Amino acid sequence: MALPTLLDIEASGFGRGSYPIEVGLARPDGSSCAFLIQPLDEWTHWDPKAELLHGISRNRLNREGHPVIEVARWLNDELAEEGVAYSDSWGYDNTWLSLLFHHAGMLPRFRLEALRRLLCDEQLALWQTTKETLIRERGIQRHRAGEDARLLQLTYARTRALVDARAAHRRRGR
Repeated sequence: MALPTLLDIEASGFGRGSYPIEVGLARPDGSSCAFLIQPLDEWTHWDPKAELLHGISRNRLNREGHPVIEVARWLNDELAEEGVAYSDSWGYDNTWLSLLFHHAGMLPRFRLEALRRLLCDEQLALWQTTKETLIRERGIQRHRAGEDARLLQLTYARTRALVDARAAHRRRGR
């Protein structure tokens, strides 16, 4: 089964003025990676509740984050050939991705699509339970961009396999 490329973004908060602080990818080969993003001077919004979720401090971003232009270049290098990545929070992630590329003075050479477009109704019905099972089985740390992207990809793969197995079982039963 070919795995889709999944993208996840952690942010400074969820409201007006929020900005991306970490971007992660899960690649078709199953590998994943993430980069912290150094906030620009004009990016001042900070929601302590968001920090409680992702555990990334603004000080850490200033120390370890990569400049916006480097992260935008990296994303284009990673995704231009494939041309598409998928997100489970398209509305938020697309907004933050657009902000990142705008401030980098670049255009993305890929598009971000909603993960839901890849899922059939049976996968959607299995999604939450499967995702929770994978978190327990693998001890996945939530709300970090690389881990969340990989979790989405694993959930996609397992729900797809379950749906395919059920379909095969129904065909044999006829």
